Order: sequence, then structure tokens, then C-alpha cells
Amino acid sequence: MKKINIIIGAVVVIAVIAVFFWVKSVLKSNYIEIGSNDKIEPTPTQIQSIRDIGEWEFLSVSAEEMVDTVRKGFFSDDELVRIYYGTLRLGINMQQLSDDAIRVQGDTLQVTLPKVTLLDKDFIDEAKTKSFYESGKWSPQAHQALYQKAHRQMLQHCLTPENLTAAQTNAESQLRNLFTQLGYKTITLHFE
Repeated sequence: MKKINIIIGAVVVIAVIAVFFWVKSVLKSNYIEIGSNDKIEPTPTQIQSIRDIGEWEFLSVSAEEMVDTVRKGFFSDDELVRIYYGTLRLGINMQQLSDDAIRVQGDTLQVTLPKVTLLDKDFIDEAKTKSFYESGKWSPQAHQALYQKAHRQMLQHCLTPENLTAAQTNAESQLRNLFTQLGYKTITLHFE
């Protein structure tokens, strides 16, 4: 009987040790570790949100052009003089961001942006257009030709390297602010 009790005791001790190691292995394989990752990666949702901004204006230039045309006549000349007003908006169309335009390399966020351009080609406000002087009868084609002349002159006078540089500088500042607010510390911006 004593031998049986010793054998039963040994079996119980072995069973308890086996259960202990089994529970330990189960607990070890099913654990949760909580930590933090300081690396910020741009997510597809963030990139889409930036694209959804659409056209982002960085400089607005108001323009006024006086244009005229003369039609030589036998007895007298006909003249048409009009004043056109417009606002040229310079900025970036964020929908043109390529899929790899925003990427992280090491601790630096690298952003390649579309170049600053004229956002709207129909910038003349025809409601403000004034006829300064008009003699004779003018066809709609003559009015359209004068409009096109004013359009070209506004582009020439307003799309200057200085204005494009100012718009690009504003873009860099505002976009750097945006990415800083998203948590990025080192940001490199390039324009296509």
C-alpha cells in the first residue's frame, strides 16, 4: 500500500508539473504586447484627403486691361475701346498628385507636388467689362477678338516669374504647415 501511495503521489506530482508547463506554454503563446511606433507613414486615406482638396489657390492677381481696335473707313474710322477686369488664380491642382508623390524615407517626408499653374483659364469677369468708347457697328466676332486680346494681355502681365515664384513660396509654406500638423517633423518639398 505504501508503494501504491508513493506511485500515486509521483504520478500526481508529474501531472501537476506537466499541467504547469502546459499552462505556461499556452499563456506564453497567447499574450498581448503594448508598445508604440514613432514612425508615421502616410496612409492611402491621408493621400486621398489631400487630393480631395482639389484646386488650392496660393496667389490671386487682379488685372485690368484696356484694349482697343480700329476699323478704317472711307469717310471715318470706327473705334472700339473696352476695359476688361479679371482675377488670375495661381495654385496647385492637388488631384494631379501621383500615387508616389508622398513618401517617407528614414525620418523625412518627401513630397513631390505638381507645379504651380493658372487654375482657371476663364478669369475675365465679363459682368464687369465696360465699353469705354464705341463708334460704328461691331459684330460679335469683333467683340470676341477684343476679348481674346485682353485675355492674352492679362496672361502676359500677370503670369510673370515673380508671381509664379510668390505662389510657389506660399504653397511651400502652407503645405509645410499642413504636414507639420499631421505629425511630420522633417519635410522635403519638390515641385514637378
